[in-house]
Amino acid sequence: MGKNSRQEKLIEIINAYEIDTQEDLAQKLNESGFNVTQATVSRDIKELNIIKVAGKSKKYKYSVIQQSEQKDIYKMFNMFKVSVTSITAAQNLVVVRTLMGNGLSAGTAIDKMKIPEIIGCVGGDDTIIIVTGNNDDALVVERKLKEQL
Repeated sequence: MGKNSRQEKLIEIINAYEIDTQEDLAQKLNESGFNVTQATVSRDIKELNIIKVAGKSKKYKYSVIQQSEQKDIYKMFNMFKVSVTSITAAQNLVVVRTLMGNGLSAGTAIDKMKIPEIIGCVGGDDTIIIVTGNNDDALVVERKLKEQL
């Protein structure tokens, strides 16, 4: 079992399970008959353009992105970190304030995060309004977004 079959299995695992650490991914690969270390998994993650996105049951999970998307996604997340000035939960809403002219771009970055508690997101010039299902979900979204800063 070579590198290609190991990497194919790695992709299969992250598509089937919410894996949030390299150690857990290495364990799943070892259970599948591949003798790997965390360092091997780390190299595979880099080669396969795998990133972390919001999970449903875990805070984050690994996900595969296409090479063409990778550069744009990194730029988008970097812009989000630089342009957001505040994130505040207000009942079932989350208000995100940005530097002037960055609301729509930051809103797009939030959409790409695929946070399951978000029902919808509307962006303006320097403000984004996020709608969640309830007050608790708004607090979860606020926390997850602040972790990105």
